[in-house]
Amino acid sequence: MVHLLGLSGSLRRASNSTAVLRGLQDALAPRAALNIFSLHDIALYNEDDDGEHAPESVRALRSAIETSDGVIMTSPEYNHGMSGVLKNALDWASRPYGRSALRDKPVLTITTSPAFTGGVRAQQQMNETLASIPARHVLRPQIVIGGVHEKVRDGRLVDDGALRFALGGVDDLLNEIGASRFRRAAA
Repeated sequence: MVHLLGLSGSLRRASNSTAVLRGLQDALAPRAALNIFSLHDIALYNEDDDGEHAPESVRALRSAIETSDGVIMTSPEYNHGMSGVLKNALDWASRPYGRSALRDKPVLTITTSPAFTGGVRAQQQMNETLASIPARHVLRPQIVIGGVHEKVRDGRLVDDGALRFALGGVDDLLNEIGASRFRRAAA
């Protein structure tokens, strides 16, 4: 079984970004397990607290990333960018320098917005950040979910079209994970 990690850039109880992950979680079973990791307890990045002094929540985040086969990140768009919550988690995950938990990790990005644009500007910022880490971003058409507030019910993405589009991205992520396993086995 493939083990995926879901990271939501929104802390709201009624988060649409988390609802997307929950919708995917339901739709993926039993093909893949998607564990949603809460970013609620991740402190603001401070290099003084990094390395052997990293908070337990950060060590847990890094471990969850390292033990997953791939990561799905969702973010709302705030002021034309990804959420500070997600950016902060990526800063922690990419440190200490040269020892990023996300190095070569296959990552799929999804953005959400009540606007019709679906968070495309946040998507670009996420992609630039992941390239610098360096994660292995799954190259495909961007998954942006506009009007997301109308596509979520009971804390889950239920809109059939949006869910199918996002699952197409997850299929690409799973294919990338399979190709990565094959390359490692052949080496």
